Amino acid sequence: MPKLPIQARSALILIVIAQFLGTSLWFAGNAAIPQISQFLGATDLTAWITSAVQLGFISGTLIFAVFSIPDRYSPGFVFLISALIAAVFNFLITLIPLTLGSVLFLRFAVGFFLAGIYPVGMKIASDYFEKGLGAALGFLVGALVLGTAFPHLIRALELDFDWRMIFWITSILAALGGLLVGFFVPDGPFRRKNPKFDWTLLPQLSKIPDLKSAASGYFGHMWELYTFWAFTPALLWFLLGFDFASFENGIFSFLIIGIGGLSCALGGIIANKKGSQKVALFSLIGSGICCLLTVISPSFPSGFALFFLLIWGMLVTADSPQFSTLVAQATPPIYRGTALTLVNCLGFGLTILSIQFGQWLMGYLPTHLAMSTLSIGPIIGLLLFRYFKKEKEALSRDLLG
Repeated sequence: MPKLPIQARSALILIVIAQFLGTSLWFAGNAAIPQISQFLGATDLTAWITSAVQLGFISGTLIFAVFSIPDRYSPGFVFLISALIAAVFNFLITLIPLTLGSVLFLRFAVGFFLAGIYPVGMKIASDYFEKGLGAALGFLVGALVLGTAFPHLIRALELDFDWRMIFWITSILAALGGLLVGFFVPDGPFRRKNPKFDWTLLPQLSKIPDLKSAASGYFGHMWELYTFWAFTPALLWFLLGFDFASFENGIFSFLIIGIGGLSCALGGIIANKKGSQKVALFSLIGSGICCLLTVISPSFPSGFALFFLLIWGMLVTADSPQFSTLVAQATPPIYRGTALTLVNCLGFGLTILSIQFGQWLMGYLPTHLAMSTLSIGPIIGLLLFRYFKKEKEALSRDLLG
């Protein structure tokens, strides 16, 4: 049954809601880590469970990019099928015998099919907006951030909750999100279908200076982002003494991560006036400074420490939709879905290295010093962003000369 055409604004609202519902799967496992660790008799599983989802997402985005799935097939259909399958794998963790292997496999599978939700959602938005894409992706990524934070809110609402409730709720939400896009959001007016599979596409994309510049900034941002999110509960324990299983830890983890959704939306509005590049670089520099300030964070008064973490939560996310906007703008429309998916794949690959590196460092350093090493990402990202911009300027001069 064909879907009725809708206005771009209406499509964006539906995609934003669906993105929030679908990406609530992302950190569902993290919100239940204290209970799962106790049940399995294991030590803290934060790095393992987070990395399993990230590795699944990397694998999924790699497959989706190599075979150009978001450009060859209706992105709304891809979103629908991915959301339903991810919801099933998420739900299965409450049904099968619980072992470390089963938990990691199911979280991997959820991550794999999140590849058909997050980057494909951005692809759908780019098919509706040629102008104002920075604002559109700001709202869209903001929804992902809220979806990521949502399981922490569930954790905070009831101290004696059944950990399986997190997986039940997020599975239902993800399925609803998939149905919302699959049945009510038709292909956008600016979609350009790529009818064939092309092995030479990825090398072609690597030759676009603007794409390499935007991707470099995004990679620097990703080195910091998910490690900060994964260890936000640990920072709250270290700086403020909030026990991992406490209401305070859950609610403030939700606020610190969730406030990034607001900054993504505000950054998108500002980007419409000032440009995506300025917003992205401001945010990346600001979050890099926050990384460095963690060195002295134990000396902060408790009220200021919380304020500091909220500011960091805003800055660490606001650049994400704007770097994605720069990636989309640098890529021909027929390849846009593939480019967004590929950049996501490589960026999330870095998150595994960063999370595991952070977990390893915490075995030797206090939490605040380990987290200060996240500054590596913003610093290198900024340097490479500038380098590839100069490469483009040099190419332009050669062409004119």
